Amino acid sequence: MSIVVTGATGHLGRHVVEQLLEKVPAEQVTAVVRTPEKAADLAEKGVRIAVADYNSPETFDGLLAVGDKVLLISGNEFDKGRPGQHQVVIDAAKAANVALLAYTSAPGTLTAALADDHRATEEALLASGVPYTLLRNGWYNENYTENLAPVLEYGAVVQAAGDGRLTTAARADYAAAAVAVLTGEGHENQTYELGGDEPWGFAEYAAELSRQTGKEIVYNAVSVEAFTEILAGAGLPAPVAAMLAGVDASIEKGELLVTSGDLSRLTGRPATPIADSLAAALKG
Repeated sequence: MSIVVTGATGHLGRHVVEQLLEKVPAEQVTAVVRTPEKAADLAEKGVRIAVADYNSPETFDGLLAVGDKVLLISGNEFDKGRPGQHQVVIDAAKAANVALLAYTSAPGTLTAALADDHRATEEALLASGVPYTLLRNGWYNENYTENLAPVLEYGAVVQAAGDGRLTTAARADYAAAAVAVLTGEGHENQTYELGGDEPWGFAEYAAELSRQTGKEIVYNAVSVEAFTEILAGAGLPAPVAAMLAGVDASIEKGELLVTSGDLSRLTGRPATPIADSLAAALKG
């Protein structure tokens, strides 16, 4: 039996693999990657490396085995039909009769277009009959703390979320929840709504950034249309800019306010506050 992680060299996948290595022997972990060179360090630790691509179904032939536990990390190629990409892994998991297929989805409350691919994948997974766990990940602290340069340059946090509040956590927290499911028992056919412990809004975020930097940082709330234009002007493809601005509209409506407590229950510890991730990013 192997624990198989797709997208293993991505931001989240790497956290998952590294945390798995703290709990199980390396030979029990399979990292599925498109570029094996990026996984050289994992191979050196004894992790099995499997080269496969969501866009090439044949690369998954024989990759999975009976009894495997699999983490399907959602793809990030928004222009390539993610549900179809994910279906490749679901089909392979069904054919192999795996013990569990966990999927990193989006909060059930999220109505933004970003959630459409996740809902379609969830439906396909449930229809497959494969034992599943839905890890409905909320928004990541890093979605904001990794993009501080323009904020610090202009002294402004610019978002289209109004006074909306959200509950975020660090990637490492969501990875820990996945590891708990992959190494634990009793998670079959369960859905977990995952988010941070402390709600916050962008005015508070700007104030915390001001406190930590000693600079005056303000929150400029703009319209969804204006934010879409700003993101596109920064080089994002128009569909992606519109999708991210749509998430802000959902934040304003409270759709990324996850209050289940599932994340800290699964990990056995509090989620990382946004202030802590900010501090780490500023030390960078």
